[in-house]
Amino acid sequence: MPHDPVLTPDQLKNIHAWWRAANYLSVGQIYLMDNPLLREPLLPEHIKPRLLGHWGTTPGLNFIYAHLNRSIMARDLDMMYIMGPGHGGPGPVAAGWLEGTYSETYPDISQDLAGMKRLFRQFSFPGGIPSHVAPETPGSIHEGGELGYALSHAYGAAFDNPELIVATVIGDGEAETGPLAASWHSNKFINPARDGAVLPILHLNGYKIANPTILDRISREELNDLLRGYGHTPYFVEGNDPDQMHQDFARTLDVCLDKIHEIWRQAREDGNLERPRWPMIVLRSPKGWTGPAEVDGQKVEGTWRSHQVPFAAARENDSHRAVLETWLRSYRPEELFDELGVPVATIRELHPTRQRRMSATPHSNGGILLRDLRMPAFADYAVQVENPGTGSVESTRVLGTFLRDVMAGNMDNFRVFAPDENNSNRLDAVLEVTDRAWNARMIPGDDHLAPDGRVMEILSEHTCQGWLEGYLLTGRHGFFSCYEAFIHVIDSMFNQHAKWLTTTNHIPWRRPVASLNYLLTSHVWRQDHNGFSHQDPGFIDHVMNKKADVIRVYLPPDANTLLSVADHCLRSRQYVNVIVAGKQPQVQYLDMPQAIEHCTKGIGIWDWASSDADSEPDVVMGCAGDVPTMETLAAVEILRFHFPDLRIRFINVVDLMRLQDDREHSHGLSGSDFDALFTTNKPVIFTYHGYPWLIHRLTYHRTNHANFHVRGYKEEGTTTTPFDMCVLNQIDRFNLSIDVIDRVPRLRDISAHVREELKNKLIEHRLYIETHGEDMPEIRNWQWSA
Repeated sequence: MPHDPVLTPDQLKNIHAWWRAANYLSVGQIYLMDNPLLREPLLPEHIKPRLLGHWGTTPGLNFIYAHLNRSIMARDLDMMYIMGPGHGGPGPVAAGWLEGTYSETYPDISQDLAGMKRLFRQFSFPGGIPSHVAPETPGSIHEGGELGYALSHAYGAAFDNPELIVATVIGDGEAETGPLAASWHSNKFINPARDGAVLPILHLNGYKIANPTILDRISREELNDLLRGYGHTPYFVEGNDPDQMHQDFARTLDVCLDKIHEIWRQAREDGNLERPRWPMIVLRSPKGWTGPAEVDGQKVEGTWRSHQVPFAAARENDSHRAVLETWLRSYRPEELFDELGVPVATIRELHPTRQRRMSATPHSNGGILLRDLRMPAFADYAVQVENPGTGSVESTRVLGTFLRDVMAGNMDNFRVFAPDENNSNRLDAVLEVTDRAWNARMIPGDDHLAPDGRVMEILSEHTCQGWLEGYLLTGRHGFFSCYEAFIHVIDSMFNQHAKWLTTTNHIPWRRPVASLNYLLTSHVWRQDHNGFSHQDPGFIDHVMNKKADVIRVYLPPDANTLLSVADHCLRSRQYVNVIVAGKQPQVQYLDMPQAIEHCTKGIGIWDWASSDADSEPDVVMGCAGDVPTMETLAAVEILRFHFPDLRIRFINVVDLMRLQDDREHSHGLSGSDFDALFTTNKPVIFTYHGYPWLIHRLTYHRTNHANFHVRGYKEEGTTTTPFDMCVLNQIDRFNLSIDVIDRVPRLRDISAHVREELKNKLIEHRLYIETHGEDMPEIRNWQWSA
């Protein structure tokens, strides 16, 4: 039996008119560069020469937007809209223009005929805006090409936002991705007493670019079981008749919003924190809905042919142009816009006001809401260093105590994220002030699980990254620790976030957000127990491909420098900060005042490890990274013992960007400063944490680059001892010493016996580990004593 109507005749008429207007504006953006309201017959010169954009998903996005607006107005909701389908850009741009936000943000795109023409012309046009939901689009935090991340971004936005509802459209193509499949489980981490809510809307329109979508081609029963298995109660809205669909969707949306508010009430008033079964909507509508039914005798609406531009020859082909004109006029624009091109009153009024507009929500411009962290004094956590190059400290465990107190002071706008590795990465001190977020079944013996926990752990790097991005872009702070080798899982997500930051740096109305901070630990040089599969320092290379204005890479060699770097990164804005630091016990080098000085400079000579004071060095020994620092110092010790008159300059690099020219990166050294450190003609032996060619890339045009010899990871690895990893890749103290002997001319004729001794030590090392299964005591227990 049919349900009673939810919308009155006037409400139905008005909401349908708004949808027609949004669809008209969307088609106009894809096709037109002039004659925006068809006040004259459509001519070839009115049509863009290059037709770019995606129509197929757009009418569904507009349909949902119209209904969400009705609910926001009726219930005074705080709501934002995340659009997962790849390139539905025309829709939110049209919605923003109809709501007035677009004209407020871009005054030249006025809400009239001239503004409409500019709106159409700029879309996918040189000097204009992209075809997807980009940073330029008011109301967006989600780059439209990021297939797979809509749901994790939505949950990140909802955490610690108790009144916010994040309506999230998931395309059925996007739903096939691994990141999206994992992110359904985010509903086990949200706490209805403290967090907002996510309303997923799975939009089934049947096709990707050419292929059918899986979730559209399985039975409704199977799809229902799948979504219920993920912990949702799905409500289905299906059809193609607009009147029926408007009524069904309005009714379903009301049911879902009622359930969300009841879940909140039970948690906040009754104290019921048992995980609820959250509502969601499955909307099945034709792809390219309201578009041309056929073109050139081939079915378009409801098929893959409507995915992008339904027909591409409207400028050259008279029949295609006629189809386009008929299509545009089918929306009856003369009823939607007045003589001046202004939306008529009923359309202008069918949206919320001010910040309740989804295109104007401050949550989508998180810098507006951002509050500085309340930070403890990092120097209070200092490790005591009696003598440089001594001791044995887990640097990341020290960092964990600092993060614990950062967390304690910011229990509503700071979270830490890790794919099941927070304790493994030695950050478990944070569990002294909070638990792991968890709202699924618990059994006796579980460790630190609670619905209100703030340590976000799920064995999906994608989901952690998505949560963190959503959290940051809506005005909060976070910290992401990960095994170095597996951060590559989120390479493409990092790409998109870095591009978002680069773009927003040039958008004045976008306010800076907190930086995305990575700690990469369990790194290549101490993955001796897991072996070759866990040995990969290449994320730094990937990061370095991005624009210099958003990228920072730090390699602190000990605990005090790690504290200084972490404090700096947590205070920063609008960057991606990559910190690489080992978690295993290691010697310490700098007391806190020295560490602050060294990190402030980012690069410097360590006088206590050098022997070239007031003289010209014979060799410069540089390093970046904790294990490279130790091995380089051990090599210096060997060389100073055998060649007491050898003048060595020891340089440590914390801020990798200091190696670049200051014309390429704001942290870079000038040519004169670089030459003062590395000389213009002396051999430089540089030991680097990652792949050695990156150092050559950063220094290739420096005066002395021809004398740079870089040691780093050469893709040699296995399950072996820590020192043997260094030997396999020739960053060990013995090979480094031989490098110096081979490159300092005056040593060549006097070093034969020393060289032979060093070769013998390498053989001794090999025999020892194959017999005893661990490194030689002199290696395991090494401390600086030169």
